[in-house]
Amino acid sequence: MKFAALFLAATVIGPAAAAPTLLVVTKQAHALAMVDSETLKVVAAVPIGEDPHEVVILPDNKTAYVSHFGEGTLRTLAVVDLVHAKALPDVSIAPLQGPHGFALRGQTLWLTADKSKAVFAMDLKTGEITSILGTGQDRTHMLWANGDMSKVIASNAVSATMSVFDARTDGPMLAPGAPPAPASYTSPGYKHMLVPTGRLAEGFAVSPDEKEVWVGDADGKIHIIDLVSNAVRESFDADVVGANRLAYTPDGKYVVVTQKRGKDLVVIDAKSHAVAYRIPIEENGASGIQMQPDGARVFIACPRDHFVAVVDLKTMKRIATIDAGREPDGLGWWVH
Repeated sequence: MKFAALFLAATVIGPAAAAPTLLVVTKQAHALAMVDSETLKVVAAVPIGEDPHEVVILPDNKTAYVSHFGEGTLRTLAVVDLVHAKALPDVSIAPLQGPHGFALRGQTLWLTADKSKAVFAMDLKTGEITSILGTGQDRTHMLWANGDMSKVIASNAVSATMSVFDARTDGPMLAPGAPPAPASYTSPGYKHMLVPTGRLAEGFAVSPDEKEVWVGDADGKIHIIDLVSNAVRESFDADVVGANRLAYTPDGKYVVVTQKRGKDLVVIDAKSHAVAYRIPIEENGASGIQMQPDGARVFIACPRDHFVAVVDLKTMKRIATIDAGREPDGLGWWVH
C-alpha cells in the first residue's frame, strides 16, 4: 500500500517551539510529530511514509532521517526538514533492505539492515554507503557505535545474539618466501564476534563509561556483556518479561526498561542490579525511550495505548501523557 497522499503537506498546528522539541514517530499516522517539550502539545506533524520506526537528527541539526522498516522489506529512509516541518525526498539504501536502528557518529551514520542481516555505514556528506558488515543473524535490529567507531554493536533478536565488531587492520596472507604485498593490500576492517544472549533479546543500553552493555530478553532477564572481553559477565532475572528498550539515566544511576507486555516502566539500580521502581505508565506495553538530557524526565512511547508517557525521574511517577498520533514508537530530542 502506498501513502502518497500523506506527502502533500505537513499539518502545522502552531508556531515553531522555542523549547526543545520531542520528535515522535507515529507508525499508524505515518507522521513525525513535533512536540513542544514544555507545553507537551504537538506543533507540527510531518508525513513520513510507510511503516516508519526510528528517528535520528543529522549533524546539520536541521534534518532528520526516519527508517522505513516494513518487516524488513523496505529500502528507504524518510527525510524531514525540521526547521520548516516538511517532508523531503526519501533516501534509498538499495540494495540493502529493512533499515531500522541508527547510530550517528560525526558525519557517519550507522544503520541496521534487518532483511540483509547486516549493519552498514553511510557518509552523510556524499550519501554513499561506505561499509557493510554482515551479521549472518536474524532480526538485526538495534545498534550502537563508540565515538571513533572502533566498536560497533548490534542486536540480533530472533537469533538471540549480539554482534560485536571491533576495528582491526586486515593484511594479506602470504606464503613463506612470497614477495611483500603492495601497501594497498592492507586495509581497515572489523573482527566480528557473536555473543549469545536470550530469547528475542532486542533492546540494549551501553553504560556511560562504555565498559558494559545491558541487554533485555523476552523471558525477563538482563544480560550484562563486558565490552573488553566481549562476553556475558552476568545474567539476572529482573522480571521484565518482553523487555523492549533500555536506557541509562543521564547520571548513570539507573537503567530504565520498557516491556512489550506489562504495564510498568521498570527502573533498575545500575550498581546493585535490584529493581528500584516499577512505575505504572500504560496498559498494553511500551517501546521507545527518550531521556531528557538534564535527567528531569523520560518520555516513553506506548504504541498500543496510542500515547507518549511522561515520567518525572525525581518522583518516579507518570506526570502526563502526550497524544502525538496513533502508535508512537521511535523518539528523538531536537534542541534548536
